[in-house]
Amino acid sequence: MKRFAMVVGVAGCLAAHGALAGGNGKPIKIGVLTDLAGMLTENTGQGSVVAAQLAVEDFGGVINGVPVEVVSEDHQNKPEIGADIARHWYDEGVDMIVDVPNTAVALAVQKVAQETHRIVMFSGPAGSDLTGKACTPVSVHFTYDTYALAHVTGGAMVSAGAKKWYFMTADYNFGATLERETQAVVKAGGGEVVGAVRFPANNVDFSSVMMQAQQSNAEVLAVASAGADTKNAISQAADFGILQSGRKLAILLLAIDDVNGLGLPVTQGIMLTDAFYWDRNAESRAFAKRFFARRGVMPNMYQAGVAGAVIHYLKAVQAAGTTEADAVMAKMRELPINDFMTKNGSLRVDGRVIRDMYLFQVKTPAESSGPWDYYKLVKVVPGEQAFRPLAESDCPLVKK
Repeated sequence: MKRFAMVVGVAGCLAAHGALAGGNGKPIKIGVLTDLAGMLTENTGQGSVVAAQLAVEDFGGVINGVPVEVVSEDHQNKPEIGADIARHWYDEGVDMIVDVPNTAVALAVQKVAQETHRIVMFSGPAGSDLTGKACTPVSVHFTYDTYALAHVTGGAMVSAGAKKWYFMTADYNFGATLERETQAVVKAGGGEVVGAVRFPANNVDFSSVMMQAQQSNAEVLAVASAGADTKNAISQAADFGILQSGRKLAILLLAIDDVNGLGLPVTQGIMLTDAFYWDRNAESRAFAKRFFARRGVMPNMYQAGVAGAVIHYLKAVQAAGTTEADAVMAKMRELPINDFMTKNGSLRVDGRVIRDMYLFQVKTPAESSGPWDYYKLVKVVPGEQAFRPLAESDCPLVKK
């Protein structure tokens, strides 16, 4: 198995090791487990590592006199590799793992976190089972999930009168979960699902998928996928003239990187759900400016979520005076989440972070003032409406 690791230095790491209860004088280690070379690398990857660095730098590289280190590694979108890295990291003293794009990998890593009783904070994956039947006392789903994607984008389109849906779905855990939860929203809103087709991960030829979709009598053709698969699907939908045919294209997960790569002429008018937009306010713009200086692109919600998760974790460690998992988790649930992307967020018992979500629409070329000016806000959806209510949760930690 080919693996590689990277240790990222941060300001202050040479500071004297102060006493941190439970830390034994060792550095606080944060592991960014991500996709550094696969279909999700553009959305997460090295950008997630940079986001974690920026968050650590906000604390001067130390917490209570103890240096903070960031390490990173590639899970290669394989659950067994992700679980192996997580176990190795925890054995080596990594205190918290963050990011973990790819729901199947995240579920495998979450099991390891539970077995070793160490903390994992997810920003990249979306599967709502992470805070449902698979929830643990030491895991946090920080940024978004399939329930929110389905209810914000799907709910808005159904409410606007789009009733007949056809799904083009990536054939892996995330795609299946997103399709299932969006179908439930469609049916609850009085709509119907007239068909669905699955395609493999890393798909490059969508011709048969698009032909089957065009042959349906659906008003909405929904794409339930992520990363490079989503970009390829949108590009080829444009080639097939789907938007020109009068049908609506529902892209259930879309990152600003994808919009930038495809261009506004192709993506204009698409509705999407997001937890972060770089141009929302002065704080988001300040973070984006720092990120852009390192990466040459604007941050997306996955990368912003990594920074937000690390900030909240380090605040909790600072308040608890320890890296011991139970004490830190208790502080993360006690402290409100306030940073450049989240205002008055909270961490529930099931591990779900409750925050406002945003319904955006991609601007037309005429509406955009220049590079990265891509979104216009349609609606702010309060976290209590965007995410699954605890009363409907199947998390074993939730008391009924």
